Amino acid sequence: MPTELDRRFDEVLAQVTGPGGRLVIDKDAEGRAIVGNLPPTVPGLFRAFCEINGEKEAVVAGDQRLTFAELDRLSERVAHGFVARGVQKGDRVGIAMRNCPAWIVSYMGILKAGGVATLLNGWWEAHEMEHAVQLTDPKLIVADGPRAKRLAAKCVGRDILSLPIELPIEQAMAELLDGGDGPLPEISPDDDATILFTSGSTGDSKGALSTHRGVTTATYAYATGLIVLLGILASEGRAPTAQPRTLLSVPLFHVTGEVPVMINSFVIGRCMVIMPKWDATEALRLIEKEKITYFVGVPTMSLELMNHPDRGKYDLSSLTDITAGGAPRPVTHVERLRQEFPNAQPALGYGLTETNAAGCANYWGNYAAKPASTGRAQKPYVELAILGAGDAHLPTSEVGEIGIRSASNIKSYFRNPEATAALFTHDGYIRTGDVGYIDEEGYLFIVDRKKEIIIRGGENISAAEVEAECYACPQVDEVAVFGVPDERLGEVPIAVVHSKNGLSESDLRNFLEGRIAKFKVPCRFIFSEEPLPRLGTGKIDRRSLKAQYAN
Repeated sequence: MPTELDRRFDEVLAQVTGPGGRLVIDKDAEGRAIVGNLPPTVPGLFRAFCEINGEKEAVVAGDQRLTFAELDRLSERVAHGFVARGVQKGDRVGIAMRNCPAWIVSYMGILKAGGVATLLNGWWEAHEMEHAVQLTDPKLIVADGPRAKRLAAKCVGRDILSLPIELPIEQAMAELLDGGDGPLPEISPDDDATILFTSGSTGDSKGALSTHRGVTTATYAYATGLIVLLGILASEGRAPTAQPRTLLSVPLFHVTGEVPVMINSFVIGRCMVIMPKWDATEALRLIEKEKITYFVGVPTMSLELMNHPDRGKYDLSSLTDITAGGAPRPVTHVERLRQEFPNAQPALGYGLTETNAAGCANYWGNYAAKPASTGRAQKPYVELAILGAGDAHLPTSEVGEIGIRSASNIKSYFRNPEATAALFTHDGYIRTGDVGYIDEEGYLFIVDRKKEIIIRGGENISAAEVEAECYACPQVDEVAVFGVPDERLGEVPIAVVHSKNGLSESDLRNFLEGRIAKFKVPCRFIFSEEPLPRLGTGKIDRRSLKAQYAN
């Protein structure tokens, strides 16, 4: 039986998207739901909602405070600056910065100039950035000082613009603010918009290419859910009166930071208070000082807030929602959140880089009732299927691979037709690599992952990539890397190593640091005197090792 919240949600959703509602739902050429009365391109979205929310505070970063109108004006000038530097429609333009106002304005300017915003992972080591740059061949890369230095070490001959992001925004962006005022290119919904990077089971990051329609549809999926929840509160006489404010604590180069947090904030007029890097003490201070209403992060972040020894010293009563995404949240955390933050409702989202974060959502009391579920599909945009043999759609409660169909799905993996073909089913569903089932009420439960991807605090780690780097050490004879549960981070990588030459953990750890990002280095190394067990195919028996060492 549907819960009362589900019943109310569906009623309000029907009002919002039905005849005479605020949103007009159309279908694209493939029959997928899209919004017909909101801008279908990202520049159109920015311009429209910066005008609607113009004088509202949009970004807070230290002493800097910018309105939506100011972001719009600055990004228009930056767009002309990109054009003046030779960026043409369809050119890739990389961003490699920590969270800051310049990141947001650069992103807006790239898309307004007709470029493809290519979001480089700011935590990568130099050779990891080199792979992404070689793959996407950006016309220009805008970077902060440390990342510009990292890029220059490996990406010789590239046009890298280093921005002094520690300065006020107009000084930081000065080199891009004098590009004239000529016409900017016309953008269509099917034009390429963004490339984000996702770890694959083969090791190297793949570039997930999205159109403007894909990015805006995902944004409107999140905005629609919030509009419906606001409608429920309004019908109960509990509608909030203050401007919503979010702590931007997840990296903007991740799809969670980019779509449901950043772009969605333009649509709903929500202020973003920027954290350059995660620090639980600073988060508590900012929640109190800036009256944060909405917190989203990987589950480890909310756990650190709950466990912080000084939490009681801060007024956190402004918080109304604590949402997690990017990694599974342990079921035991849900009830703790309700107890520790009585004014805030917990929620959970499920999506992929390949879906622009669109997928499922589990809200409020429903999440408390089904804490092991990622929720229902984001209606009316997302269709779920459980895929069996031959990609057949399985019935309710049967377990198979989770498939997602939506206009928010990526267009392709950039310059990788083989991986693209493997990603999609014949009827347009993305194969997520996650295994699960859908219950009678439409709630999705994830029970396993097909891909050998480890999700550590929201960061995807390819086991194959870490193994390859371990094998680069001459003293490693055999190695298997896999994820094990972790209370704080959800999952962490460990390595089982066979070495005949007396290799120590400190030796191998020192070898890996600097070769791969720190978050990819295994938390624990287990050394086996015997060769690792193998299957009849000759492959290392990863499953038996995981069963032996998972705890």
